[in-house]
Amino acid sequence: MESYSGGRRRVPWTSPVAVLKNVGPKLVPFCKTVVIYFVLSLPDNSPTLLRCLVKCAPILSLIVFVLLHGINLSKEYAFARAILCGLVMSLAGDIFLCYNLLSPGMLFFGLAQANYIRAFGLRPFKLYVLFVIAVVALSCYSYIASGMQFPLSIYGGIYMTLLSTMVWRALARVELFDELWTWTKLCSSFGAVLFMLSDFLIGVHKFITPLTYERELIMSTYYAAQLGIALSVVDSRKAKKE
Repeated sequence: MESYSGGRRRVPWTSPVAVLKNVGPKLVPFCKTVVIYFVLSLPDNSPTLLRCLVKCAPILSLIVFVLLHGINLSKEYAFARAILCGLVMSLAGDIFLCYNLLSPGMLFFGLAQANYIRAFGLRPFKLYVLFVIAVVALSCYSYIASGMQFPLSIYGGIYMTLLSTMVWRALARVELFDELWTWTKLCSSFGAVLFMLSDFLIGVHKFITPLTYERELIMSTYYAAQLGIALSVVDSRKAKKE
């Protein structure tokens, strides 16, 4: 599958000030909704609909962020469309999890990972990155699966495969020597790693042992992960044209 982000060509360096002026104002709703989520810190016995709205607001703001960068059905927007679909699937997954529907939530987050994989593409392949991520993923899943029951352990294994593949493809896109200043690829890489960390923490908390400050740990890494992945659309059209 061809990567929508372009090949190995060097992408021109962009001033951080110019990036901040362009991207910063569009991220204000995301920052505000994340702050609201942590400030309110709604307890589990609060109305489910209210908790769902507060939890989903940051992802909704990232969906708007992607839309504000422009999107249509042309080929140059293929990357942005795949990221947008991933965010929408994540939003659906969050809604199901708010209502304690773990299996449907896992299904939609799996679809989110599939869309992120579609965006990141399969080139360059980088077998050594695949090997490292596979070892880490297998270790994490083996630890969590010990506390899971059938068939949830099967669903978890499928989801971990999709998640680890997404992390591999995000990391494989970064060419530190040829494209050192491709900051959006670095953002998506950090986002992918944080996504795996967040899901690992969820697994530990639900199936192994309760974590202290689990809400802060899980949601801060989750929101940061989705932010990093969403930021990858900023120069996706430029990279495609190169």
